[in-house]
Amino acid sequence: MKIRLGLIGAADSLTFVQTIIDTYPEFICTPIECITVDDLEQKVVPVLDQMDMWLCMGPITYNIVLEWNKIDAPIFYIAYKGSTLYKTILRVLYEQQINVDEISFDSIDVATWEQALVEAGITTKIKYVESEMISLGGLTQYHYELWKSGKTKAAITGHPIHQELRRLGVPAYRNLPSSMAVETVLVSILRTYEMLQYKSSQIAVQIIEIDSFQGLKRDSFSTDELVRMELKYTETLLSYTKKILGSVKPSGFGRYVIFTTRGLLQDMTEDFTSVPHMEDLSPLSNEAVTCGIGIGQTVYDAEINAGNALIHAKEYGKGIWMVCFDDKKISGPLGTPEQLMYSYASDHLQSISQKTGFSVSTLNKLNATLKKLPSNEANAQELAKYMKIPERSARRILTTLEEEGYAKVVATEKPHTRGRPRKIYTISLT
Repeated sequence: MKIRLGLIGAADSLTFVQTIIDTYPEFICTPIECITVDDLEQKVVPVLDQMDMWLCMGPITYNIVLEWNKIDAPIFYIAYKGSTLYKTILRVLYEQQINVDEISFDSIDVATWEQALVEAGITTKIKYVESEMISLGGLTQYHYELWKSGKTKAAITGHPIHQELRRLGVPAYRNLPSSMAVETVLVSILRTYEMLQYKSSQIAVQIIEIDSFQGLKRDSFSTDELVRMELKYTETLLSYTKKILGSVKPSGFGRYVIFTTRGLLQDMTEDFTSVPHMEDLSPLSNEAVTCGIGIGQTVYDAEINAGNALIHAKEYGKGIWMVCFDDKKISGPLGTPEQLMYSYASDHLQSISQKTGFSVSTLNKLNATLKKLPSNEANAQELAKYMKIPERSARRILTTLEEEGYAKVVATEKPHTRGRPRKIYTISLT
């Protein structure tokens, strides 16, 4: 299978890069001349779903595409460094007869430009580099103001900035990619594609638990009713499993195991961020269906990981979906704005678990929560909100951690409404 590669950038770069890509039979290229966000809207949007990967012709275009934020597929760019940079610098110095500190640069950080100078044997330090700004108009103005004020005598930039600067009278030079830089990024694209193909073919197992009692009406309990509902759920899961080209088997009353591949389930869950919709289960409350998803290289590994994910899901509460990947990282709850990712395989946390009595999964959730907080300070209310646990449980966690030396009270705050002052803790599980 060939890789459908979308190329984004200026026309001259596209032509040069495509001549190199044509020597790689693994790619089918679609060059798209784009310079601005309007270009992206008009030319890229119609073919978004037709590309496996995207390649930007340089860092400026790449930053504009990232800021646009409408491409879900992997995006690469041709790096400008080494000979790609110093050959342009040497040309400017030769043609303009000026010093390096009289040139303005953009899009690439100071360290990379200085490394290019070292490779060219130039010891003079550069003065003017703008590496954060991505606005074409802003970058044009940056170079023009330096030149107009006499601080610089030339500029090195990209397309179409160099054209506009020349129109304004500024001696502007454009960076163009080297063939080596293009080939380097093509190899990276090939490796990434192979990795993604491997990942998408990994085994995925879902262990689903359905609380049938959630679907029963009051005073209507009977064994026959439960059996009828069980048959209905099985039929629903068979329909769902068909969509992900998998297979399902019952594993005890109210529990089902579904086998499929990572790629199909990843699509169904929107990259493991949402809960798939199963229409026939809609009469049940959200708390009725709990699920653990496991990813692995073998069915055995995936099923073990699914069981771990289910345990973590049930510790969060009813109706939670969690994922355990092949690297033992847990992610979830799916379908919530604030998802946590953490690893449950930690000797250090095992040690803390033995001292505090908290499970490793609870400590992992706490660790992941601390990374989402602005600082390592929190009160019980904040902890409860992020960990999705009762506030009394959060207070117990903080008190125990304080007793064992993993937390320290640093301040208190009085709530706006009535109530006792809240303790603010610093927490360290390292």
